[in-house]
Amino acid sequence: MGSETHLLPHVVMVSFPGQGHINPLLRLAKRLASKGLYITFTTTSSAGKMIQTSSTNNTSDTTIKIGQGELRFEYFSDGWAEDDVKRFDLDSLMNQLETVGRDSFVQLVKRQADELGRPVSCIINNPFVPWVSDVATDMEIPCAVLWVQSCAVYSAYYHYFHKLASFPTPEQPDRPLEIPGLPTLESDEVPSFLHPLDPYESLMLAILEQFKNLSKSFAVLVDSFEELEQEAIHPMLNLSPIKPVGPLFKFNDNEEKTNSIRGDMWSTTDECIKWLDSKPAGSVVYVSFGSIVTLGKDQMEEIAKGLLNSGQPFLWVVKPPPEGISGDDCRLPDGFIEEAEGKGLVVQWCPQDRVLAHGSVGCFVTHCGWNSSMESLSLGVPIVAAPQWGDQVTNAKFLVDVYGVGVRLGRNSKDLKTVSREQVEKCVIEVTRGLKAEEIKKNALKWKKIAEEAVAKGGSSDKNLQEFVDDIRRKAFNK
Repeated sequence: MGSETHLLPHVVMVSFPGQGHINPLLRLAKRLASKGLYITFTTTSSAGKMIQTSSTNNTSDTTIKIGQGELRFEYFSDGWAEDDVKRFDLDSLMNQLETVGRDSFVQLVKRQADELGRPVSCIINNPFVPWVSDVATDMEIPCAVLWVQSCAVYSAYYHYFHKLASFPTPEQPDRPLEIPGLPTLESDEVPSFLHPLDPYESLMLAILEQFKNLSKSFAVLVDSFEELEQEAIHPMLNLSPIKPVGPLFKFNDNEEKTNSIRGDMWSTTDECIKWLDSKPAGSVVYVSFGSIVTLGKDQMEEIAKGLLNSGQPFLWVVKPPPEGISGDDCRLPDGFIEEAEGKGLVVQWCPQDRVLAHGSVGCFVTHCGWNSSMESLSLGVPIVAAPQWGDQVTNAKFLVDVYGVGVRLGRNSKDLKTVSREQVEKCVIEVTRGLKAEEIKKNALKWKKIAEEAVAKGGSSDKNLQEFVDDIRRKAFNK
C-alpha cells in the first residue's frame, strides 16, 4: 500500500449476504473509491467465496485502484460450515449474523487500525444488518446506511415505524394507505412485510430495526434519483437525512478492470450476450425473477408455454433449485429445451445490466425487485411486472401506474401462482407491439435520459454523492 493512500479516508462497507444487497453496495463502493476514498468491502466469508468463484477478477487479496481511490475485499465469518443448510433459513441466518457475525466483524474493524495501520473513518451498511450501526456507535465511528429499496418504500417503512399513518390491520386487512407524497396504495400494494397477514416477520423486524438505529446514521443513501421520486422525497427531507445517489449501476468508468469487479454470486458467461447479438433489435423478451423467487411446476409450465406462444425470441434465467427443493419446482417442463430451440435461450445466470443494455432486448418480465427496476428504468426497457412480495408489489405499482413503463402480469405471489399462458402471451405482446407498446417505450426512453443526467458530472445524484464524500472527509480529518 503506497504511503499516499494513508491520506485517503478509510470506509468499511458491510453487506447482508444476498445478491440483491451485495450488488448495489459494491456499486456504491466503486463510486466512492473513484471519488478518492479507500474502501474495504465486506460480507460473510461464504458469500465472499461465491463472489470470488464466479468473478473473472480475483477479489481476494488485491487492492484495486479506481479513480482517485482504492477498493479491497475482506470478509467476516458467520461461524457456519460452508455446507450448513441453516444458512437457508432466514431467521437462523439473521440471528447468526447478529451474534457470531457481529463478533467477527468487530475483530475485522479493530484489525484495520491495529495491524494494518488504517483506522476506519466511516462504516456504511445496508438493511438486514442493522446491528452494524450499533457496532459503529460503540466504536465511535461515524456511520451511514445504503437503503436498497425505493424512496417511496423508505417513506412507507418510516411512517409505519413512527406510527405516522394508518396501515392495514388484522381487523381491516384491505385498508388502503395514504402517505404524503405517495399515490394511494391499495392494501396489496403496501410493502408486504408491513401487511398484518404477511408470513415474513423476521424481515419486517430487521428492516424496522434499521429505522430504530437511523438516528445513529449521518446519511441515508438511496439507490434512486431525485427526478424519479421527487414527490416521495420532498416530505421526507425534514424527517430523515435522505440522499438519492443512483442509479448506482450507471458508473461512468469504461475501464475494463473496474467493470469486471462484480458482485455476482453465480457464474456468468458471455453465452447470452453472443446469443443476443444474433437477434433483431428490440425483439427479445428477457425473463428473470431475481435471486430468491422460486416457481412451482405449474407456474414454470404456464410461463414456458406463454413465452413460446408469444412468438418473440426470449432469454430466460432459470437458476438451479435451492438446497432442500425437491420434486419439479423450479424445473423446466419436459421437452421444453428442445421445443424452444431456435426460439429461446435458457441460462442459469447472466450479467443482467449488460443484457438489459443490449439493443436486441425489447422487454423485461421481472419480479420488480428494486435493483431490477432501477436497471430497466435507467436503460429504457419496458417491463412486464410479476411481483411476489416485499417492496416488489409497491415497485410494480409505480412502474406501471406512475412511471408508465409497463403492464402487470399479476399483483403479488398469489396471482403468480395461478398465472396462465394466455396472460403471459398477452402481456408480452402488449409491451412489444402496437400503439400501447410505443407509448410505454417512449416513457421508458424518457426515464433513461433523466437517469443518465442524474449520474453525469454535476447531476443531482453526482452532487449528492460528492456532498457525502465531503462529509466523510470532514469527519475523518476534523477529529
